Amino acid sequence: MTDEHLAELFKMQAGICKTLADPTRLMILHELKGGELSVGQLTANLGLPQSNVSRHLAVLREGGVVSTRREGTTIYYSLASPRIAEACDLVRGVLEDNLKQNQRLASSLASLRRA
Repeated sequence: MTDEHLAELFKMQAGICKTLADPTRLMILHELKGGELSVGQLTANLGLPQSNVSRHLAVLREGGVVSTRREGTTIYYSLASPRIAEACDLVRGVLEDNLKQNQRLASSLASLRRA
């Protein structure tokens, strides 16, 4: 792969990361891991205003992270690729590892203070 192609790939990767860099969008993706849902279903599940959910879904759709399917007047959203869920799970796993490491460090420091 040429440097130019590699640079373009990293640019695209950064775009997806930017699309994912919002807690509400991550919550939406978490909901969609279970299968397709409508805006109304997502709104009810997340307890957020429909306008907020719709705005975030538009960003996810533009970023190529979710797909849509229309049935009558209802639009259903789903993950564009199951690998999106895998990527989110991987990042969450890294976060859990970091938190465990920080807890161990905090426990060690607390033990030193008591000694």
